[in-house]
Amino acid sequence: MRRLAWWFDGLLVAAFAGLTALLAAGHLLDVDLAVSDWAFAHQPAVAHYPALALNYLGQGGPFVVLCTLLALWLGHRWRDVRPIILVAATYLLAGVVVAPLKEFSGRDAPRSALPNRAELFNDLARAGYDWSYPSGHMVNAFVWFFTLLTLLTWIFGERVRRFGTALRVAPPIIVFGTTVYLNYHWLTDSIAGLLIGLVLVRLLERVRWRTLPLPAWVQWRGRSAGAGGAEPAEAADQHRVVG
Repeated sequence: MRRLAWWFDGLLVAAFAGLTALLAAGHLLDVDLAVSDWAFAHQPAVAHYPALALNYLGQGGPFVVLCTLLALWLGHRWRDVRPIILVAATYLLAGVVVAPLKEFSGRDAPRSALPNRAELFNDLARAGYDWSYPSGHMVNAFVWFFTLLTLLTWIFGERVRRFGTALRVAPPIIVFGTTVYLNYHWLTDSIAGLLIGLVLVRLLERVRWRTLPLPAWVQWRGRSAGAGGAEPAEAADQHRVVG
């Protein structure tokens, strides 16, 4: 398993902190407003509805359900709780990191009617609109496609790897564009979500999920892990991220 350099994660966190500081000081807000205004003015039906459909790639709910079903099936097949632990860890990691950042930043979404809706730490931010920064859509596009691809690799083997790059790169790009275009998030929200998503997916990738040591009380009774046609643990390990 290739080691991932921690210095790159440090750069990503520093970039997120710097972006947040700039926004808090009132910088880049004009850029966000200009992009948002352009998007509002250029949404014909022929572009709006395809963007709406593609944006579901950043919705966490459907992928939580899909990955949970795959993990339960795979766990039953292998008599191993590790696939389920992977899905639970993805869900908890994304929620524990993203939700507090959204709550702390207090930024309204572009669709808010407030005149100062682009500001961070906005005391006037309204419930239902005030969880804009960073974009959870972007984080979902990273962590859930990583988890989905890992599960599919465990199920179907090496043949899935030929689609690995596309499944890891295309969703974040598509979600970035559609989320900004549909005015679900500010441009800088999506940049911040991209930075956080990369950090989280790199954290997930550092864990050897197939051979994760477990205490005896959480071991699945019955056949040992890897039975029933499973791949060797090393060969079935998860995909890699660049950097």
